[in-house]
Amino acid sequence: MTGKGELTQEEILRYSRHLLIPEVGLEGQRKLKAASVLLVGSGGLGSPIALYLAAAGVGRIGIVDYDVVDASNLQRQIIHDTQRIGMLKVESARNRLLALNPFVQVDVYNEVFTSQNAERIAADYDILVDGSDNFPTRYLLNDLAVLSGKPFVYGSIFRFEGQVSVFDARRGPCYRCLFPEPPPPDTVPSCADAGVFGVLPGTIGSIQATEVIKIILGIGEPLTGKLLLYDALDMSMQVIHLRKNLQCKVCGEIPEITHLIDYEAFCGVPARAVQENGLEADRIIEPADLKQRLETGNEVVLIDVRDPVEQQVAALPGALLIPLERLGQRMKELDPQREYVLFCRTGVRSARGVRQMAAAGFTKVKNLRGGLNAWADQVDPTMLKY
Repeated sequence: MTGKGELTQEEILRYSRHLLIPEVGLEGQRKLKAASVLLVGSGGLGSPIALYLAAAGVGRIGIVDYDVVDASNLQRQIIHDTQRIGMLKVESARNRLLALNPFVQVDVYNEVFTSQNAERIAADYDILVDGSDNFPTRYLLNDLAVLSGKPFVYGSIFRFEGQVSVFDARRGPCYRCLFPEPPPPDTVPSCADAGVFGVLPGTIGSIQATEVIKIILGIGEPLTGKLLLYDALDMSMQVIHLRKNLQCKVCGEIPEITHLIDYEAFCGVPARAVQENGLEADRIIEPADLKQRLETGNEVVLIDVRDPVEQQVAALPGALLIPLERLGQRMKELDPQREYVLFCRTGVRSARGVRQMAAAGFTKVKNLRGGLNAWADQVDPTMLKY
């Protein structure tokens, strides 16, 4: 048996290309083996982060996730594969990491990351890494990092663009210094709603893994106090210098946040559990009910709030196409006395549209529960799901 950080002959051979680098060497590889990293999320970002940390020989990797592998994940979540569809993501990730490097320890937490369990889960890890896809988890991770005195390696993606930073309140600003408050629930689309360029999380996640390894080794210049912006379409990178906000609620001179809190409506709640986005029952219509009403000649106006490109996959005949971002401008064209049913792919975006129209005085507006994917499951099996 070797002590913590000591390398076996097999490990020395495995990491030989690291040992040749003066900035790493045997001592650096020992540091990697002795280090522990907690990764929240094993999806698009979490996949390359976990794979490269395991390959580099980070001794203990913790992975938090509550989801199962879905076919739609495989376009970008390269830690999983077709054979593992339906499997818990944390188990799929652990299997892949141990197959890649049996010399690392992989701990998994198949649970929602909340203020109630965050401190317990993160207690034994040196570095916190954001592989999530929602703001509330990100704020929770940031606050946890500040309160526990740990570095927080942040990453986010949207379609073709990504961001990376290292937030360490002991040496610079935290995430709240840049973005003081989370956006209101449901105002920012997720990857499931907006889509993401498949290779983008590979780029951003690899940069995050790079920052983690630099921090462990104490080499180079981490992105502390800097925000890296990446655009895949024009292959550009820009670095913005950040300042600590002395009035920051969590890391400022007089902090208001001294314990972990969850955020409104969707913080820490699995996406699959909030698909209706808090709509009242009278604002929701089932696919079968809508089918019956359309067949009986009921004058229901269908509004498709998706992006036009999505109609190339599936559409409902006769529906008005009004993308969600244009709904506010187009409402003046609609009659508030008529009955409307809004839909999108899964019912998430259309639920936002329903609330928007209801607030504008439309009293007869409903959301198609589950969107077109539910319509395909329950009404029209010939319709393509995506």
